[in-house]
Order: sequence, then C-alpha cells, then structure tokens
Amino acid sequence: MPSSTTVDHSALPAQSPPTAVRGRRANPWLTLTAVAFGLFMVGLDGSVVSIANPEIGRDLHASTADLQWVTNAYLLALAAALILGGKLGDRLGRRTFYMIGVAGFTAASVAIGLSGSIGGVIAFRAVQGFFGALLMPNTLGMLRAAFPPKKFGMAVGIWAMVSSVSTALGPIVGGLLVEHVSWESVFYINAPVGVIALVVSALVLPQSKNSTGHHRFDVPGVVLLALGMLVVVFGVVKGETWGWSSGSTLGTLTTGIVILVVFGWYETRIEHPLLPMRLFRSPALTIGTIITAVNFFALLGVIFFVMLYLQNVRGFTPVEAGVRTLPLSLASVIASPIGAQLTEKYGARLSMPLGMLLQAGAAFAMLGWGVHSSYSALWPPFIALGLGVGMVMAASSDAIVGNAPVKDAGVAGGLQATSLQIGGALGTSVLISLISSKVGSTLTGELTGAGVPARMVKGLGEAKDAVAMGVAPISGDMPGQLRAAVVEGSGQAFMNGVHTASLVTGVLCLLGAVVAVVGVRRNPESARH
Repeated sequence: MPSSTTVDHSALPAQSPPTAVRGRRANPWLTLTAVAFGLFMVGLDGSVVSIANPEIGRDLHASTADLQWVTNAYLLALAAALILGGKLGDRLGRRTFYMIGVAGFTAASVAIGLSGSIGGVIAFRAVQGFFGALLMPNTLGMLRAAFPPKKFGMAVGIWAMVSSVSTALGPIVGGLLVEHVSWESVFYINAPVGVIALVVSALVLPQSKNSTGHHRFDVPGVVLLALGMLVVVFGVVKGETWGWSSGSTLGTLTTGIVILVVFGWYETRIEHPLLPMRLFRSPALTIGTIITAVNFFALLGVIFFVMLYLQNVRGFTPVEAGVRTLPLSLASVIASPIGAQLTEKYGARLSMPLGMLLQAGAAFAMLGWGVHSSYSALWPPFIALGLGVGMVMAASSDAIVGNAPVKDAGVAGGLQATSLQIGGALGTSVLISLISSKVGSTLTGELTGAGVPARMVKGLGEAKDAVAMGVAPISGDMPGQLRAAVVEGSGQAFMNGVHTASLVTGVLCLLGAVVAVVGVRRNPESARH
C-alpha cells in the first residue's frame, strides 16, 4: 500500500483476535464485496424510478413537470456534490463517508415512500442524490486504495458488472413491485439492501484516507464547482423543454460553463485544491472522462427510447419490456470483466475504442427497426450495445481512477461519476429532443400515408408531444379502421424519430472511438504509483 494511504484498524471488536480482524479488514476482495451492496442499491434505484413515475403521478396527482423534477432533483444534487463526496472521503476517510452515504441514501428512500405528497417525494429525492454523491465516488476510491495495481483492473471490471446488473434489473424489479405491491415499495426495497451494506461495511471495510496533514478545506472551490454543475445540469435537463437553440438554454449552459472555467482557473492558484488540475496531465484519465460521458449518453439515451418503443408502440408491460432487454444486461455483465482484462493487458487504447465501435454498430443496426419488427431484429443490437457499454465502463473507470494517485482516488471516482451523470442526462434530453423534432416534421405525412382523412390530420398533429413518447392519439369513439390508421401513422412517425436518434448516437460513438485511439497513448500501468 502506498505511503499516501493510511489504514485504520481501530475500533475492532474486543472479543475477536486482533490479527484475524486485521486480516479481514485488509482483504481487498471483502472490500469489493462491501462496496458492491451500496453500488447495487444506487444502480437499482436509478432505473426503478422511471418505472414508478406514472403510478406516482396518478397516486399523488402530479403533473408531468412534477414528475420531471422527481428525476431532476436527484440528478442536480448528485452532480453538484460528487467531487465533493470524493474529496471528503480522501481527506477524512473513505469508509466513513461511504457509510454515511449508504445510511443517508437508505433513510431518504424510506422517507420518499412515507412522504405522501409530490413535494415530499421531490425534496427527499434531492436528499437521496446528495447522499448518493457521498457514496458513489468512495466505492472506487476504496478499491483504488485496497487493490494492488495489477489486480485493480479486474476489481473495476467486477465493479462495472455490479453496476450493470443493478441498472438492468431495475425495470424488471420495478415493474413487478409497481404492478403487485405499490410505487412506494420501489423505494422501500432500498432499506434491507442498505442495512446489509452497513453491517457488512462495518465488519470488513478498512479506513483509508490521504495523509496530507492539516490544511484549509477549499470552500470557494466547493461553491464554484457545485454552482457550475447545478447550472450546467439544469440547462441540460431543461434543454428539451426550452429548445436547444433557445436563449434560455444557451444562456444557462454558457453561464454554467463560465463558472466551471473560473473554478478550473481558481484551482490552479491554490495549494490544496478540491480538484487538482494536474490529474488532467494524464491523457488516459482525460480521455477516459470524455468517453465515460459518451458511454452513458448512448446507454441511458438508447434505453430511454427503447423502453418507450417496447411499452407504448409495441404494447408490452414494464416487466415484459424489461425481460426483452435482458440480452443487453447479460452482455454488459459478460463484457465488464473482459474489458478489464483487455485494458490490463493492452491498455485502454484498445478496449475503449472497441467498446465504442460495438455501441456504434448497435445504434446503426437500430436504423432497420420498424413499428412491427420481430424480436429477431431487436436482440442483436441489444447484445452489441451491452458488450460495448460493459467494455467501456470497465476500461474508462480503470483509465480514470487507475491513472490518479491513490491519494486522489476519491476525487477521481467523483470525476468519473460526474462525467457519467452529465453524459446520461445529455443522452436522455438530447435524444428525446431529436425524436420530438422529427415527429413534429413527419407526423402529418405519416398519418396521411396511413389513410387518416385529411380533415382529421391537422387536429391529430397537435398531439405530437404524445406521439414523441410513442403514444398514439386515439380515443374510444374512433371507428376501428380509423384507430388502426392513427396507430400505424403515429408509430411510423415515432420510428422516424428513433432512426434520427440512433444515427446521431452511432456517429457520436464513432467519434468517441477515434478520440480514444488518438488521445490515449500510453498504458495505464505506467501511471499507477
């Protein structure tokens, strides 16, 4: 273990032999097991909430804007505090802040279920996001401190696998709970997982932190970074509503970027910065941060419109849709350790572009999807996407955290998690905006082509927002033939939007592959010290 990391073996149970307990706390695989519980809880929560949102809206009489804030409040709080959470762990103890994060996340989850109002749900979702920001970066921080360099890549592969499995299980678990229990149970399920995580963590996690002595905490840096991230992410999540070329969106994003530039300048002027700019001297770390954002742009953006397609266009229930996307999940699970091994042996310059190319292939294959495509046309892109995502997740995590000194492991974990969240937010916002735009420009023509009378087309064209979510604007009093024509035309317009979103995603992934090949020029092993 490098000298910059101290391991605290204090507070051991009196009845246990000290040597045995020290051995247990020094076991890196037990550390990985402990952090997996917290990571699983956050990953599961992130994907079950989207399934619960419609039922939350009906039960609490929430508007569409309210439901957007159920997601946005969490996202804003998480993005604003991720690097802070990693820095606090590096300085004051990664185990401590990981466990605080787990406890707070669990308590906030229960509070959401008990709140009884949409305002309470939104408020506690923000609290949940803050504690998630304490939890997530310290999972990677503790792995970086616990594992020797040669085994860190495999640990990250398993970390990525746990993250993939939990995210993939969300739609299935969420669908079952919402259909057979209640929407509140989607949040209550975090309670037993959180308790197990706390118990296991208390028993096996060693304390690790950066031994830098006493120095002033970078409070101005915290404020500048939090404010900049809040403004940027707010601009991203509102871009679809305001319009990406509107003055409000451009002004908000520009303001956020300016604040972040000031933050970066300030960080180079002080002795103990919140985010050391020297980290970006590593090409692998810098490119890994960019590719992480592209990876989750593709993953979360594609999953968003795939779920709309499967549920609203094809008519599957949430559980049925979740089962049909299992190839994506299973492929991601398989690819994570493979990506870690490839990165360990050949470096991220091979594994990152390979993963990006697989995702590009998946996106381009979706250009062949139609309203009535058989499942044989759906599952191959799911597998390619899952393989690409799993490979890139392992490779980029290793490139970012593995290329940071151990003393900055928590900050690097926060940087990776921030990039992930911004990429995911951009993916869902930008792709649904592209789908909406394409639906708006083609709906009239598709309805006419499907046989809807011209006198009705204009009125139905006003329902483009619903069609952009895959919902056909039909009513109970429509004749059967007209209803079928409206469903067909609306489905075709939605698929036009899906094809546009798929094309943009594929091109972006190709660019990501080029950036990875050109930008990553050295093996991550050389930076591990």
